Amino acid sequence: MPERTALDLQTFLPYRLSVLSNRTSDAIAREYSQRFALGVTEWRVMAVLGRFPGLSANQVAQRTAMDKVAVSRAVAKLLDSGRLLRDFDDDDRRRSVLRLSDAGHVIYEQVVPLALGFEKLILAGMSGTERELLFRLLDRLDELELRAESSTLPASD
Repeated sequence: MPERTALDLQTFLPYRLSVLSNRTSDAIAREYSQRFALGVTEWRVMAVLGRFPGLSANQVAQRTAMDKVAVSRAVAKLLDSGRLLRDFDDDDRRRSVLRLSDAGHVIYEQVVPLALGFEKLILAGMSGTERELLFRLLDRLDELELRAESSTLPASD
C-alpha cells in the first residue's frame, strides 16, 4: 500500500489563519448577534459599507473576499431589515450601489467600538514593535497570496 501524504494542520498556513479568523470573528459576533440579530456576513457587509459607502454588492464581495452568494443574501437581509439602502449609480443606472440607512448607522456606531475594543484586548499582549511587524507580515502575506492566486498551483507528483 502506498504511503499517504499527511497534512500537518498546525503548520499549514491557510488552516491556522482560518481558525484564528473564525475564533476572532465568532468572539466579536457573540456581542452583536445578541444585541442586533446580525450574522458575521451581515456585519462584514455593514462594516465595509460604513467605511466605503456607495459600493455594489460585487464590490463588497471583492473587498471582503467573501462568496458573492453569501454577500447577496446578507445584502437582502439588511435591505429587508431597513439597515441598508439601495440606490442607482449616477453614471450607470443599471448598477445599484449600497449604503447604510440611518438605522444601519446607529448599529454600526455601536458595533465598531465593540470590535475595536476586542482588537485592543488581543493586541494588548504585544509590544508596539510586534504589532508593527504583525501588520507588515499580514500585508506581505496578502501580496504573496494574490501573486500565488494568479499563478497555477504546482502539479502533484
